[in-house]
Amino acid sequence: MTRTLIATLLLGSSLILAACNTVEGAGRDVQSAGNAIEDAAD
Repeated sequence: MTRTLIATLLLGSSLILAACNTVEGAGRDVQSAGNAIEDAAD
């Protein structure tokens, strides 16, 4: 169970990082996610 969870998290993280390509892109993605959460809370 723990191995599956860790493998899933690592795979998800690598896909997110591959999609960003740069640190700047990652920052924009995190900011976008934060804005979406903030809007959903309102």
